[in-house]
Amino acid sequence: MKRIGIFFLLAFSTNLVLGGDSFRPSRQKYIEEHKFDAIRDMKKTGIPASITLAQACLESQDGMSNLAREANNHFGIKCSNWNGASYIQDDDTKDECFRKYNSTLESYDDHSLFLLTRPRYAALFQLEITDYKGWAKGLKKAGYATDPNYADRLIKIIEDNQLYQYDKMQEGDLVASQNNDIPIMRSTEDRVYVPSVTVVDAFQTRKIQSINGVDYVVAKKGEDFKSIAQELKLGYWQLPKYNEMSDGTPLEDGQIVYIKPKKNEGNESVYIVKPGDTVLNIAQACGIKSKFIYKYNDLKEGAALEAGQQLFLKKYKGPRS
Repeated sequence: MKRIGIFFLLAFSTNLVLGGDSFRPSRQKYIEEHKFDAIRDMKKTGIPASITLAQACLESQDGMSNLAREANNHFGIKCSNWNGASYIQDDDTKDECFRKYNSTLESYDDHSLFLLTRPRYAALFQLEITDYKGWAKGLKKAGYATDPNYADRLIKIIEDNQLYQYDKMQEGDLVASQNNDIPIMRSTEDRVYVPSVTVVDAFQTRKIQSINGVDYVVAKKGEDFKSIAQELKLGYWQLPKYNEMSDGTPLEDGQIVYIKPKKNEGNESVYIVKPGDTVLNIAQACGIKSKFIYKYNDLKEGAALEAGQQLFLKKYKGPRS
């Protein structure tokens, strides 16, 4: 009987430190140490903080894996298209090559860049930033990991540790704690990491504005999607997709260019069509995807609009007069 008791005590202790995706002291410590970095990456890239943290917890074993401790690699990213230092360890096959970083923060930066610049992850950036389940399933579908339960494991980590709360945090919430545990900001331009207690504008000279909660910049004369994407460190595919235009569409001076996915609903319920309006320019003016304007108003794609016509910008939720 005594042996059985010892066995269960050891099993319970092992589960706290190593097992499953349930609550673990080491996990809580890891989340506290890195939540500010995940939130700031979310504000800069549109990747939910909950997803970044859950992936880091899972892939790095809460910072305790050999890959994390010896190579600062917290997301299990391999050496494909990589010119930097490397770390060799067995994974799906023997002696696989993984990226090696100078710091944990550099690993977080590269994870964001990895998702932003791979077209197979493009559909994820059309999801709402609070849709952590959609992101988790999308990552699995896009082939981020071979584990068939990868999405479920991410979702469990998020829900067990309430990581979804960080997806709703605003820049004003990113304040250093009173114990001088100052969050670390970093410059993606030259990978120089400097302490700061203020939120750094990731886009520097470019003023970021928003419509319907969607961030945008204003195009300058002579710019195109490619030049703006390069300046903002975004994937080339993102801007045309977010703005529902082809790659080569010329931009006019003063034109709105969204740098985040537009919403599924408008801020206002109704829009009154003005002379010359099209569904696309209404979608751009209101920060809503054009396909939902067609859907909410039972319009066929390309349908002509009439001045004075009333268009619904939100899903039907009851009688409309």
